[in-house]
Amino acid sequence: MPVSNQQITEHAFLSALYRDDYYPDHVLDLGRAILLRLCERIETEHPADLPALYALTEVATEEFNALQADFEAADSEIETVAREEIAEDFGFVADAYGFKDADVEELIAVRDW
Repeated sequence: MPVSNQQITEHAFLSALYRDDYYPDHVLDLGRAILLRLCERIETEHPADLPALYALTEVATEEFNALQADFEAADSEIETVAREEIAEDFGFVADAYGFKDADVEELIAVRDW
């Protein structure tokens, strides 16, 4: 199911990372896909409250945890700049779907990056 939220479809996920050659585009594409899958799940499952949203973002965060190996294989890593950009995009997603009170740290609580 394609994402229908206009804020999401117009948003350039991980844009600051795409502008930096340190981060390989093919790995960023995988990260962007994780965020879009999260959006698809939100639109499909319609989480009723923050705990339900956090359950969905936990799955996406675990996918980013696994993506670390792809960054490392490409001589890159999820370091400070990447962590901040990824966290901001999780926050953007929450806001775009009406979860203005979502805590970004809680959205990505299971991260190991």
